Order: sequence, then structure tokens, then C-alpha cells
Amino acid sequence: MTEPIRLLLADDQALVRGALAALLALEPDLTVVAEVSRGDEVVPEALRTRPDVALLDVEMPGLDGVAAAAALRDALPACRVLVVTTFGRPGYLRRAMEAGANGFVVKDTPARQLADAVRRVHAGLRVVDPTLAAETLATGSSPLTERETEVLRTARGGGTVAELAATLHLSEGTVRNHLSSAIGKTGARNRADAVRVAEANGWLLG
Repeated sequence: MTEPIRLLLADDQALVRGALAALLALEPDLTVVAEVSRGDEVVPEALRTRPDVALLDVEMPGLDGVAAAAALRDALPACRVLVVTTFGRPGYLRRAMEAGANGFVVKDTPARQLADAVRRVHAGLRVVDPTLAAETLATGSSPLTERETEVLRTARGGGTVAELAATLHLSEGTVRNHLSSAIGKTGARNRADAVRVAEANGWLLG
């Protein structure tokens, strides 16, 4: 009898992680060997349990799923990565694939399709949510520079230009220039709208 595919699950929401584990455990050829709640726990636990496939959420404490995928690729190349996330954003898909993920699906994928995605990734195939793939091609890569991204990411929490400048160790004029440029590139009305547009496209991950 063929050995079951060994899975590692990484998600900071215990209920979601538990539900995924329960659903996948119903499949006779899949077995969950590890569960973690933080991105920086993925590599140590993978080295300990040697999973065949790691299912990673995108937004986790410690290390986001994209960074965890890249770290796992370097530490344990034989382990395949399937990103399973609530946030079906084009920018996330592009970043995940660049980091070495082998698949990207959203969490509302039916259980049978998710199990099939695990099998296909384990077999060396790429699995990508088709709707998200089309959106990614249509959206393209982020138009923001690294510094504009950093300024918008910091601006997510609100705060005055002076407060943003202090946090980023930049002058207020430089922050204003980056915000103005980001607003123009995203076609936004103001700073908050630029953050919303960038967030929706997955450009602020990091």
C-alpha cells in the first residue's frame, strides 16, 4: 500500500486550521503530521516532521506565508507548498509563485477539490485558482516602488505625515512625495483610498 501524503498545516486561526485538518484527514491517502500557528514555526516543524506538502496561510504572525514558502524551499526543497488563503488577491498569487509555491487556492475551495489540489501539487503539478490567475494577468505587477510600498504599508494604521516620517526615519517632505506618487499610481482619491487599492491588489504584503 502506498504511503499517505504527509501534510503540514500553517494557519494562525485555530478553528480554520482544525477544520482543514479534519477535512483532509478524511481522505485515506492524506495524513496531517504537523500544525503550526505562526509563519516562523513552519521551517523548524517541517524539518522535524518531514512533510510532503505544506499548506500555508498568507497572513500569519512571525513570518507571512510567502516568506515562509521561500524559507521552506531553501530548507527542505522536497516539500511542496500549497498556499491556502482567505485573501484571494492577485499580488499575493504573484508573490507566492515567485517565492516558490507550487499552488494557490482560496479557503472556500470545496474539500474534495482541496484534497485533489494537494495530490496534484505532490505529483509535481502547479495548481492555481483559475479566477485569481486571470485577475493576476489582468492586474499585472505592482506599480509601486519599494519605498512607496513601505510608506503605504505604514500608513495603513493611520497617523499624521509627521508620525509616518518619524516611524520611517524619513523627512516629512519625502513622505509626502511618496504618498503623492502612490496616490497617482493607484488612481486613488487620497491616502486612505491608495491604501485600500494597494491592499485589495495584494501589493502591501511584507
